[in-house]
Amino acid sequence: MTKSEKLEKMRAEAFLGGGEDKIAQQHKKGKLTARERVHFLLDEGSFQEIGAFVVHRNRDFGMDEQLVLGDGVVTGYGTVNGRLIYVFSQDFTVFGGSLSETHAEKIVKIMELAMKNGAPVIGLNDSGGARIQEGVVSLGGYADIFYRNVRASGVIPQISAIMGPCAGGAVYSPAMTDFIMMVQNTSYMFVTGPNVVKTVTHEEVTSEELGGASTHATKSGVTHFSCKNEIECIDHIKRLLSYVPQNCEEDAPSVPYQHGGNELRPELNKIIPANANQPYDIREVIDNTVDTNTFFEVHKDYAENIVVGFSRLAGKSIGIVANQPAYLAGVLDNNSSNKAARFVRFCDCFNIPLLVFVDVPGFLPGTDQEWHGIIKNGAKLLYAFSEATVPRITVITRKAYGGAYDVMNSKHIGADLNFAWPTAEIAVMGAKGAAEIIFKKEITSANDKEAKLNEKVNEYTEKFANPYKAAERGYIDEVINPDETRIKLISGFNMLKNKVDNMPRKKHGNIPL
Repeated sequence: MTKSEKLEKMRAEAFLGGGEDKIAQQHKKGKLTARERVHFLLDEGSFQEIGAFVVHRNRDFGMDEQLVLGDGVVTGYGTVNGRLIYVFSQDFTVFGGSLSETHAEKIVKIMELAMKNGAPVIGLNDSGGARIQEGVVSLGGYADIFYRNVRASGVIPQISAIMGPCAGGAVYSPAMTDFIMMVQNTSYMFVTGPNVVKTVTHEEVTSEELGGASTHATKSGVTHFSCKNEIECIDHIKRLLSYVPQNCEEDAPSVPYQHGGNELRPELNKIIPANANQPYDIREVIDNTVDTNTFFEVHKDYAENIVVGFSRLAGKSIGIVANQPAYLAGVLDNNSSNKAARFVRFCDCFNIPLLVFVDVPGFLPGTDQEWHGIIKNGAKLLYAFSEATVPRITVITRKAYGGAYDVMNSKHIGADLNFAWPTAEIAVMGAKGAAEIIFKKEITSANDKEAKLNEKVNEYTEKFANPYKAAERGYIDEVINPDETRIKLISGFNMLKNKVDNMPRKKHGNIPL
């Protein structure tokens, strides 16, 4: 055998991972192999592998007779739509994708290259966890990865796709990345599995119920996207990458935009109901404002009273945060505050301008909210907006009541431009509640209390439940007709494109966690 033939033989061996039988088992579960996932993610022919011949160093428990090239993870770099990315893809056909010392070293190498070269890193996770035969060495490998996750945070985008099991300490690396995607029915994440839960708490629960894609998309909010299959998951990764820059030093990507001539959107004039208490879907406002079919929603099934996601406006990438009147009247609560704060901070990390649509009646009252920390969780969103130095524009479509008015990117916390529709109501509270407090004596002493209340509600509404008092003070830059919104936003973001706003010199702030 020539040296060249030996090389080709080793390449073929590495390509097979755990072998044909294990690959067949992977396919039988409805899962792709590690290499197939990389193939579908990257541009054709662009993948360059690093560490294909790495093997583990453990010689205990008969492991010296089980040396598999690659050691359970495929690592390298390539391009997605022509842009450089780094990727690691865990191979469940090799020792169940378990993490060893060398497995971890391969991932760390990729992460460090990504940071040095300023490009996103994508982790395709499918692992049974720490390799038990290696003991603390495996645990140390996890910690090495965690440390790089933190070092890379805010420097380069980090995306995790969970495409199989991810349990125990393994979950903390994805948890520290920017976005998590899970595949329905074939992936799960939890710190302790169903067997341990049953032993400790006597609860009977399946892996899917405990940590499946649906659970984390709706209940915990751990995952940002729940995908029907692995191909949809990979497509989501590609679409997400199209909205974000390569690193914190670059601007968000844009696409060519052909000015249509007339940017008025008359459909926006018909969305707000005449009855101020009637719901509507804020997505209609978003879709009729941004470039056609560009809104990519994040965390869609979690904390549905707020909507966040990426879109394009005149071809440029923006992040959107919007109260959702169609769910809990758009009120802010613990989960929605956390969801929005995390998204705002990501956009600020990576120079993505923020557009905020406001229709918020306040914070959700009640013991459940107070006992679960609405004070500190609401403060997270307030902190995130106040800290953000990217261009920020707010549009108040209807209600902006109480402290929630302040929190939702008000002029007072650094928003650059604040617009309001004529339907906007900017006040301490709703007209009825305010009238009951301000005019309590007059109402209680009136012969017809209901008529007097209605009179005072109308008086308060006329005086305060409108955008003009705020406009008089300069808290609102302009009151605009809904159909003008797109024009104003395109002009505003274009004006703000060279914005410079540096935070005071410090190591970092102390966000309320």
